[in-house]
Amino acid sequence: MTQEVLNYVIEKSKELINASTCSREAKEAAQTWLDAVRTDRETEVTKTYIAELEADIMPIEGLIAFAESETGARVFGGEEAAAGVAAHGREIQAAGGKYCDCPACAVVEQILARKEEMLK
Repeated sequence: MTQEVLNYVIEKSKELINASTCSREAKEAAQTWLDAVRTDRETEVTKTYIAELEADIMPIEGLIAFAESETGARVFGGEEAAAGVAAHGREIQAAGGKYCDCPACAVVEQILARKEEMLK
């Protein structure tokens, strides 16, 4: 991985850790990766980190379906709020977006856009 890519992913990983919508698993994976940078574990941990990010990012179809569910209504604070999330998801989808645009998913998408460079 080049120094430029490394610096970028370090910055984005710190953003991810601080994102209000970041899952515990993604935070732990980001911190584990940051701790492994420039060690003999970096390559192995990078692969694990990428796999975790790919598992955590929410496809827009999944966001819409979740928002329209009973569980989504509870999580988002009621049916009206959940309907707003679903509508927002449809707007993202109509604009060609593939993923949720919450703070965590937005950063994960940015990191994953550099995935191939991270593995070099």
